[in-house]
Amino acid sequence: MPTLARYGDSKLPALVLLHGFLGSKADWLPLLPSLSQQFHCVCLDLPGHGEHQPALSAVNLAAGFDFCVQDILSRLDRLGLGTFHLYGYSLGGRIALHLAKAHPERLRSLLLESCHPGLTSAQERSARAEQDAQWAERLVTLSSQDFLTLWYQQAVFADMRPEQRRRTIAMRANMLDSHPKATLTAIYLATSLSAQEPLWDVPASLACPCHFFAGQQDAKFHTLAKEWQLQAPLQVHQIAGAGHNIHQSAPAALMAKLLPLLTAS
Repeated sequence: MPTLARYGDSKLPALVLLHGFLGSKADWLPLLPSLSQQFHCVCLDLPGHGEHQPALSAVNLAAGFDFCVQDILSRLDRLGLGTFHLYGYSLGGRIALHLAKAHPERLRSLLLESCHPGLTSAQERSARAEQDAQWAERLVTLSSQDFLTLWYQQAVFADMRPEQRRRTIAMRANMLDSHPKATLTAIYLATSLSAQEPLWDVPASLACPCHFFAGQQDAKFHTLAKEWQLQAPLQVHQIAGAGHNIHQSAPAALMAKLLPLLTAS
């Protein structure tokens, strides 16, 4: 099965979209009717997600983010994509930051949704590593339904409506039951926020525009974005009526901000 999906004329400027943890390339479907009119949209499954189930070696896992970046670029290179706009949500945003740092010449713009630039203290990293180890244990030992019920009870998802939560859990449970949890767990730990070097300075190193989208109801990431903006040339956009997962909870409001920025880049 394909690990990516393409929408829009290949002669249009390319827009690469990277989903978050537990997601897939299908997560971007609500945005594609509008985006594909003006861009060649390439939606990829991240390693361990959706249809992309690579055989992971100890070397790959030790490389973590670098492995993910090279995995993504190898698929884009096979499509003949030289430069592109890059949009990443949450985990996809953190991988996008690593790609931007390693290959800034490939980007026409960098667009980040609810993305953490990295923990700056050893204490924070240690606490996050312990937390992620607990989630990894739950992912392996609990049923998909039980794991996802706990996952979406986290404060960052508090804005989700009950029906949206039920639909999301059902969809994600189907994905978890269809693929090896070991691969997903390994990728989760290899790309833990505790394993990520601080990337707060990446926007300052880019020649292209860098934008951050924060949901109005996601106080943690809106505060984080404003703090980041004080340190780097980052344009922050608040999306009304949205929490952490903006592209699914408020796609129309996001598109109203996103399309003018893309077409101007």
